[in-house]
Amino acid sequence: MSERTTGIDPADVERVRVLAEAARTASRRLALLSRAEKDAALRTLADALEAATDDIVVANEKDLARGRENGMTESLQDRLRLDAPRVQAVAQALRDIAALPDPVGEVVRGSTLANGLQIRQVRVPMGVVGMIYEARPNVTVDAAGLGLKSGNAVILRGGSAAADTNRATVAVLRASLEQQGLPADAVGLLEGGHGAVRALMTARGLVDLLIPRGGADLIRSVVLESTVPVIETGVGNCHVYVDAAADLDKALAIAVNSKTHRPSVCNAAETLLVHRAVAAEFLPKALAALSGEGVVLHTDDAAGTQAEAAGVAHDDVTAEHWGTEFHGLEMAVGVVDDLDAALDHIRTYGSGHTEAIVTEDRGAARRFTAEVDAAAVMVNASTRFTDGGEFGFGAEIGISTQKLHARGPMALPELTTTKWVVEGDGQVRV
Repeated sequence: MSERTTGIDPADVERVRVLAEAARTASRRLALLSRAEKDAALRTLADALEAATDDIVVANEKDLARGRENGMTESLQDRLRLDAPRVQAVAQALRDIAALPDPVGEVVRGSTLANGLQIRQVRVPMGVVGMIYEARPNVTVDAAGLGLKSGNAVILRGGSAAADTNRATVAVLRASLEQQGLPADAVGLLEGGHGAVRALMTARGLVDLLIPRGGADLIRSVVLESTVPVIETGVGNCHVYVDAAADLDKALAIAVNSKTHRPSVCNAAETLLVHRAVAAEFLPKALAALSGEGVVLHTDDAAGTQAEAAGVAHDDVTAEHWGTEFHGLEMAVGVVDDLDAALDHIRTYGSGHTEAIVTEDRGAARRFTAEVDAAAVMVNASTRFTDGGEFGFGAEIGISTQKLHARGPMALPELTTTKWVVEGDGQVRV
């Protein structure tokens, strides 16, 4: 037992070992499937989910009822909720994945050496991928579908808030796989408490990759405690900056959409920054529109003056507000002197997820895209577009804010690694 596993219940370690070894066996079978076989399996899984809609919704209602009893916020309930249209949407995501190119076997690069050796760098599955996530039951299906298409087995550890939903959903997926003659252990569900999670995080050699998806505390815990390699999916403290050269009608639509389209998700904007030159013209309209959508506004002195002029309720912004991912209808609003000040603010408080500028000045746009350190940078577009589906990747397994291996929306190619295949005809090194 390593130092990292000291203090973990041996029963949890054993539970993870059994689950991971079964997943490893399943992954070997998945790695041999053709694209046609994987695509047919995904479409059958989608049909099975739709057929089980009533059972999944009933299970989800139990989770929602328990969440309400425990004081779960409306925004978290929205993340957790699966009604019939949402079940159909996650099923359709599997069909969308089936329609995507298969990354496995893709030749990344290759050449023939002077000695006649043919070398190719080829995409191959990771093997066993663990997912630790919170109250987002759609992640259960997305991870299973992306795992199958990329030839990986997945071990899923959803949050306790979605326990009944995840249990019902995984049961449907596993039963469908088995009926198709495929290994049910391609999709495994890890249950248990924090000890089971720690056992998964320290299952190095059994699990090839771990992806956390959730709030800042969850991600920080996984990154700091894991011995398994981790891809960090960071929080989304996203900004919209309205430049002096902005088209203010575009800016209004982008600011409101970025905040209110779906405020509980990671690509929703949390801060609005406005150049001082256009603040008096833009902010009264923008603050009134945001307030009209139910957004609680935290303003600096200059923005607060404009809020009062427009008769809009607000309170004073704090450093904590600037650094918060609200997951709901709240927004920090500030006035900046120039582009440099906006960039400094984003460097201080941004989380490296998505940042947006609204401007008709190409020079300002170029500076913003070059100097902002984020996985995605939007020019004259809503932050809500940072999404695997919107980018044309199909479902995503998360949005990486780190810089190694994967950055931004992670889809099929990011769930593969590569191996070098070298073919010769008797060559020996001299």
